[in-house]
Amino acid sequence: MKINRVGHIGIAVEDLDSVVNIFEDVFGIELEAKHSAPDQPVEVALLKTEGTTLELVTPTDEESGLAKFLKKRGNSIHHISFEVEDIDAALSHLKDKGVELIDKEPRVGAEGKRIAFIHPKSCAGILIELKEKT
Repeated sequence: MKINRVGHIGIAVEDLDSVVNIFEDVFGIELEAKHSAPDQPVEVALLKTEGTTLELVTPTDEESGLAKFLKKRGNSIHHISFEVEDIDAALSHLKDKGVELIDKEPRVGAEGKRIAFIHPKSCAGILIELKEKT
């Protein structure tokens, strides 16, 4: 499995618009897009810099894993996303290595690309997302 690059850094936030305003007003990072994810109960704001994308995510379901994460930790970095060429091959490779997966099959993420999450238990407590390049 080859990681192409860091796709984005996911930041869990309680108030999406407020945090977008901070990044725009204080840091001059412009909002590129804002939308919901088809297979996840979240609203997403994408802010692009030259090096990577910041993905601000807020839950739309108070019982979701993200809502529980926010209640426990507050606004904070939630996950890091790695871009891969072939997500099916990457998941197969990880299964062969005995890595615990949250998503055994890819699903559609906020940008309309196929994604899958690796369980933090297999990554030293860090939530990793794989996102297909296409």
